[in-house]
Amino acid sequence: MSASFSANQDAAGGRISEIAARMDRLPPSWHVWRMIVLLSLGGVFEFYDLFFTGYVAPGMVKSGLFTPASLGPLAALKVIAVAGFGIFVFATFSGLWVGALLVSQVADRFGRRKIFTWALVWYMVCTAIMAFQTTGLWLNVWRFIAGIGLGVELVTIDAFIAELIPKGERGRAFSINQTITYSVVPVIAFLAWKLVPIAPLGFDGWRWVVLIGSVGALVVWFLQRGLPESPRWLVKHGRYAEANRIVAAIEAAVTAEKGPLPAPVPEPAEAEGEGSLAEAFRPPYLSRTITLSVFNLAQTIGFYGFAAWVPTLLIHRGIHVTASLEYAFIIALANPFGPLLGTLFSDRVERKWQIVLAAFGMLVFMSIFAVISVPAWLIIVGVLWTLCANVMSYSFHNYQAELFPTRFRARAIGFVYSWSRVSAAFAGLVIGYLLATGGVPAVAIFVGIAMLVVMASIGIFGPNTRGLALEEINR
Repeated sequence: MSASFSANQDAAGGRISEIAARMDRLPPSWHVWRMIVLLSLGGVFEFYDLFFTGYVAPGMVKSGLFTPASLGPLAALKVIAVAGFGIFVFATFSGLWVGALLVSQVADRFGRRKIFTWALVWYMVCTAIMAFQTTGLWLNVWRFIAGIGLGVELVTIDAFIAELIPKGERGRAFSINQTITYSVVPVIAFLAWKLVPIAPLGFDGWRWVVLIGSVGALVVWFLQRGLPESPRWLVKHGRYAEANRIVAAIEAAVTAEKGPLPAPVPEPAEAEGEGSLAEAFRPPYLSRTITLSVFNLAQTIGFYGFAAWVPTLLIHRGIHVTASLEYAFIIALANPFGPLLGTLFSDRVERKWQIVLAAFGMLVFMSIFAVISVPAWLIIVGVLWTLCANVMSYSFHNYQAELFPTRFRARAIGFVYSWSRVSAAFAGLVIGYLLATGGVPAVAIFVGIAMLVVMASIGIFGPNTRGLALEEINR
């Protein structure tokens, strides 16, 4: 590092600027992408745990877990009489809300790598315990506890990827990450299609689906141990020597693979602050916090309004329960292809417009799904909706991680993302009610309004981030 480069920075700001410049000049290489693959493998079982929700619904209902007797004190919530499975969705997203809002800050305090690893263990164990519950009450209690670990993991992975990847490849990194993680959704759908209607060895099929995910996550936990800590996080916590060693090792590996590296280009210093969530409510972050909070309230209604209810929505379109699981599996095959398509434009099109256009597609295809009944067209429209939804997904996970500085990135992501958990928890109950009273068209109107809010909030108020260093976005 040249003397002039260092002389233009103060001690703390200069060190993180130096580390950022060295990371951002790295060319595309397998060594860097290997880290993304490892993080994504952890995300695979995070998504498995999250997305089996909708696919095991018919089996849980068949097991009688949502009758008043099984729900115990939860049956006092009168809305359960019409929402049914909505209480399980509510428990899932309530746990995610607690994890994202109240617990995710531990990733800012203790580091990305440590929390990423132990959050994986947390929800793996709790989900396995949940699979053996025989009453709706304890099923939902353990689902809530597992959801806390899931909420922490979702936030930590976003912060981790944003801080490890060079600025010119962040969009592609998130699209590849979600291509890998969403590839598990067809697996879930296939397992549910084959297992939920039966009871192998006298054990309900939906329980097998749940347990398979927990066993797989245990394997992935061992694979993650080679991940380095985020160098940006280390510098912010005064551990420059450790950060320097990690970056030097990455540089050496990339040099061996790609040849001599270009000189680092000085980056603007990230603004300093106390690193508390309170900073998210002061300029320049206040407008970003409000915009992303409103966005997250709305986006989850659209996303989980379909994704978490596919088999149930198909049943309400006149499809038999077994056939609905088969069709849901076919639709689920599209999940990895939305992010995979995104690799073609994720770093070429401004992030905010990717989100807006994807939301518009979701609005259109949900509206069509609500008024058709021919099975082939239901599948085609479901696939198109899924492609749009997953383009929006990888785009906004990237976008919200970019809009806050390293010192409180996990706290801020957790706060804005927690609003999506709130809306998803209550949307599950609302959608259950709308299905019972107005059918799929009523759900489509609910989702359509939410997508209009997404388009307006991000399209009008969202800043540009494409190609900018994290430190430049957060000066």
